[in-house]
Amino acid sequence: MPADLIQRPFMSQHALAASRDEDFIAAMLAFELALADTQEAEGGIPAGTAERMREQLEGHAFDMSAIAAGIARGGNAAIPFVKAGRAALSDDLKRYWHLGATSQDVVDSALMVLLTPRLASLDALLLRCRRAALPLMQAHERTPMVGRTLMQQALPITFGVKVAHWALGLEQARRRLAALARPGLPVQFGGAVGVHSGLDEPGREGLGLSVMDGLAERLGLSAPVLPWHTDRQPIHALATAFDAVAGAAEKLALDVALMTQTELGEVSEPAGEGMGESSSMPHKRNPVRSAMIRGACRQIHGHTSVILNATAQPLERGLGEWHAEWGPLVDSALLLEGALEQAAVLLEGLEVHGEAMRRNLAVTGGAIMAEPVARLLTPRLGPDAAKGLAAEAAEQARRQGGAYADALEALLVSRHGELAAEFERADLEAASDPALYLGSSVAQVARAIAWLEC
Repeated sequence: MPADLIQRPFMSQHALAASRDEDFIAAMLAFELALADTQEAEGGIPAGTAERMREQLEGHAFDMSAIAAGIARGGNAAIPFVKAGRAALSDDLKRYWHLGATSQDVVDSALMVLLTPRLASLDALLLRCRRAALPLMQAHERTPMVGRTLMQQALPITFGVKVAHWALGLEQARRRLAALARPGLPVQFGGAVGVHSGLDEPGREGLGLSVMDGLAERLGLSAPVLPWHTDRQPIHALATAFDAVAGAAEKLALDVALMTQTELGEVSEPAGEGMGESSSMPHKRNPVRSAMIRGACRQIHGHTSVILNATAQPLERGLGEWHAEWGPLVDSALLLEGALEQAAVLLEGLEVHGEAMRRNLAVTGGAIMAEPVARLLTPRLGPDAAKGLAAEAAEQARRQGGAYADALEALLVSRHGELAAEFERADLEAASDPALYLGSSVAQVARAIAWLEC
C-alpha cells in the first residue's frame, strides 16, 4: 500500500515519527525491564538481575524484519521479540526474562506506553483549539448570520454562538479523553490466563497483583483492579473517546466547508501558499483543511466500529478480536492528532466575512423574519391573516429588491388601512431586522465562555 501518498498525509507527522516499529520495540523492552525491576524489588529474582538485563539489552539492535516475520507464526509481535531478547541475554539471565508474563501482557502494555504521549499531544491541541475559539466567540457574539435547519434558511443566530458550539463540542470531548489520561492508561499483567500463574509463592498469593501494581508505577501507567485480557473496557473507552473528539472536529470542518461555498462566502479557511489550489481551475480556493479533517475523522469512525465489534472476547484470551484492535487503535490516535493539527490552524486563522453573512440574511427579501413579523401582527389581524401578510410582504421585498419593512407597511395600508396606524414604523423595522431577533445568542456566548474557562 502506498502509505506515504494515501494513508499518512491524514496523520500527524510528529506522531508518526514517534510511533515507528522501533518505538514499539522500545515500549516492549521497557515493559520487560520494568517487570524485572519489579520482581527484583519483590524478591522474586536475584538482586542485580534487572540492571544486568538493562545493560545487555538497551543497546541491542533487534532485527525488525525477523520480528515482523515471526508475527505470522506466533500471531503477535511479542512472541518473536521475547525470543530475540532471550537469545541476546547471557545464559544466567535467560531464566528471569519475561518471567510470569504472557505475550498479551507485553503487547497491551507496550501499546499503552506508546499511546500515553499521544494523549498529551491531543490534549495540548484541543487546548489550542479552545484558545483560538474564545476570541472568535467574543468578537462575533453580536455578528448576525442565518441559522439553517435541514440545509435551509431558518432564523437568525450569531456567528459567535456557532463558534461556541464548535468549542463546546471539542472541549467536552477533551475532558472525556482527559479523564482517561489523568490516572494513566492501564498496565496489562496477568500471565497466561490472567491469574498470575507461576507467581503463586506459598503465603504470597497476592504477589502477582503486587507485581502488577509495581509494574504500572514504573511504566507511568495506572494499575487496573484486575488484569483485563478479555475485559476490553479500557480499549472501548479509549476508542470511543477518540471517536468523540473526531466527531466534534468533523462538525467544525463540515460547518466551515459549507460556509465557504462560493454562493455563501461567509468564512474562508486561512490563506497559505498553495493551500486549497485546484489541479485544473486556478480560481478555486478549496477548503482543503476541512477536507483533511473530515477524511481523517471518517477513518477514525470506521476504526472505532472495528474496535466496538471486538469488545466481547472469548473466555480468558481473545482469538482474533484482540488482534483486530491494534492497528485501528494506533491509527485512530495518529489520524486524530493530524485532524486536530488542522483544526487548530483552521480556528486560529479563520477569515470571517460579516458582510456576506448580512447579505445572506437578506437573500429571501426578509422571509427569514416572517415569523417575528407575524407575531407582531397577530393580535390585530389574527394568526392566519398575519401569517399570510408577513409571507406576501417578504415575497414582494424579494422580487422588488426593497426593504421588508417598506413592503410590509405598504401592504398594511392597502389591505388594512384602518389598522395600519396602529403599527409604528419603528416596530415594523424592529420586527423585520435580523440583528434584533437573535434570541439568547449573546447570553449563550457568555455562558459558553464561562464554562470553557472554568
